[in-house]
Amino acid sequence: MNSIKIYTGQRKGVISKHIYGQFSEHLGRCIYEGFWVGEDSPIPNTNGIRNDVVEALKNINIPNLRWPGGCFADEYHWKDGVGPKSKRKYMINTHWGGVVENNHFGTHEFLMLCDMLECEPYICGNVGSGTVQEMSEWIEYITFDGQSPMAKWRRENGREKPWKLKFFGVGNENWGCGGNMRPEYYADEYRRYQTYCRNYGDNKLFKIACGPNSGDYHWIEVMMKEAGNMMDGLSLHYYTVEGDRWEEKGSALEFDEKGWFQLMKHTLLMEEMVTKHSAIMDVYDPQKKVALVVDEWGTWHRVEPGTNPGFLYQQNTLRDALVAGTNLNIFNNHCDRVRMTAIAQVVNVLQAMILTEGGKMLLTPTYHVFDMYKVHQEAELVHSIVNCGDYEFGGEKIPQINVSASVDASEKLHVTICNLNPNKAAHIRLDLADFKPSAVRGRILTSDTMNKHNTFENPNALTPVDFKGCTAAQSGLKLELPKMSIVQLELSK
Repeated sequence: MNSIKIYTGQRKGVISKHIYGQFSEHLGRCIYEGFWVGEDSPIPNTNGIRNDVVEALKNINIPNLRWPGGCFADEYHWKDGVGPKSKRKYMINTHWGGVVENNHFGTHEFLMLCDMLECEPYICGNVGSGTVQEMSEWIEYITFDGQSPMAKWRRENGREKPWKLKFFGVGNENWGCGGNMRPEYYADEYRRYQTYCRNYGDNKLFKIACGPNSGDYHWIEVMMKEAGNMMDGLSLHYYTVEGDRWEEKGSALEFDEKGWFQLMKHTLLMEEMVTKHSAIMDVYDPQKKVALVVDEWGTWHRVEPGTNPGFLYQQNTLRDALVAGTNLNIFNNHCDRVRMTAIAQVVNVLQAMILTEGGKMLLTPTYHVFDMYKVHQEAELVHSIVNCGDYEFGGEKIPQINVSASVDASEKLHVTICNLNPNKAAHIRLDLADFKPSAVRGRILTSDTMNKHNTFENPNALTPVDFKGCTAAQSGLKLELPKMSIVQLELSK
């Protein structure tokens, strides 16, 4: 039998709520149609931002929202997106479909959206094609409360008081679409740009440097050595694809067990990457002052047939939900170093929380995972030991289950468990050596079919239900997790 031992007396640090962050880019239908429909739209909206999407995201307590990219960030010039909409400069979105960007959604609209979501804005500045002055003036425009040209312009554009801005990224993927830089060159550029990212008044920026692509351990070593004392966070990007090469992306809906296994195997590489990157960071930052910020992660499949290939629109199944649950368990368990992440992307792009079609909206299986896991936000990670069997396929094997556990402010214990095997239930002994629950309840997300998903015709085809597979046992519980399932338990004293 599989076993999980949990020691609630061994607290291992706070799981930052910012691990549950989201990413929004000017890409496909994420901003336009996803968030922004305009004030004159028949779709119910507040100042142009659709109400249903906002309410859904508030329900899962999203802590931060990253914007405007992504690759788009390093060709975005913020001054084109403020002032009267009729006078805003049009541009071509060269990265994503070559469509015309009218800049109707800019700084004011994004910060209004964050106010509505009650989340922290995370703005990514333009290093690739922008200037130090441009970045410096953007921060001044947003956060300065005195008399200056940028503060004056903000007031003329309708915002008297400055906003609070905590998270600021100095460039995006500067090893690739953000300028094809070498780490040695970007380290110097980061040092220069961040110098002019000023703190105005009591607004203190949390500066995030561009970190490595996947397993580029040289990049992270150079950045920590050359600029580690000038940053608060260092990003990491890793996408889970089905094939062994980036070009071998599979279908989101049409896959067999080989495609299932490959995706699970590849997403578990996040554990290796977080561990190895953290070890390098520990050499230069043993006190763990710099956060590892995994601000782009999730599945990347082929686009849905008949959609613009530059829009990256994909469906979202139970398989994607298990990828999300597994990664969140990994991040929780590394909360000493991983203190912020952002799944890509929040609406209508890649592994989205929400899909929209005109006035219709649906919640994806991944959304439901974030809803189930939100209990970990700001809770204390507790020590857990997992002994489990393997899921084997084609001569390869991976662990069948993965787990994270935390205790919240009211001393409730929450345990999240993923069973990655699509063929076999997981019989688990949950040993609670120092915790005697008086009440247990849980939720489960599962299906009999690997590609189960929600559609606009049937938006509730896959949703969480009460978990019934739990019985009392000596010093703990016995659990039976159905094949390919995600379970969240709440145990109260």
